[in-house]
Amino acid sequence: MLHVCSLSKLPETVANTGAKSVITLINAEMNVPTPAGILPERHLSLAFNDIVSPVQGLVPASERHVAAFLSFVNSWDRQAPLVIHCWAGISRSTAGAYVAACSLNPDADEEHLAKILRQRSPSATPNARIVAIGDKLLGRDGRMIDAIRGIGRGANAFEGTPFVMPID
Repeated sequence: MLHVCSLSKLPETVANTGAKSVITLINAEMNVPTPAGILPERHLSLAFNDIVSPVQGLVPASERHVAAFLSFVNSWDRQAPLVIHCWAGISRSTAGAYVAACSLNPDADEEHLAKILRQRSPSATPNARIVAIGDKLLGRDGRMIDAIRGIGRGANAFEGTPFVMPID
């Protein structure tokens, strides 16, 4: 199972789910220690800002970031949960959960997965840049972009509520 949460909910989410793998999607200046119970090699930390277009002084998600993310997701043995988190659990992590679900289910309908994301997380506002790069790398021909655009912006929230993104 894929679990999604904010940084503040990371320790409890890992503990409550029995996760053995974690992906951190957060700004470079944030040092996120590997949570208890996670081996260092099963903690992928990718540093980039939650922006869609380049902004001077900030780092946007790149193809290299998303390729590393996909490599880690596809190396996951699915024997124990994987937690994906960002600062608020609303944008980068929800984009990551959607990209991961599309990668792990190559024949799944992108719109169906986007609707599941919206049902599971009313506040999800997936980072469009991450989704677009994932769409390109997965060869989805714009369908992921269209599906996320179709669910629209999520409900306003300071922090997302942890949720599970089904993968099969």
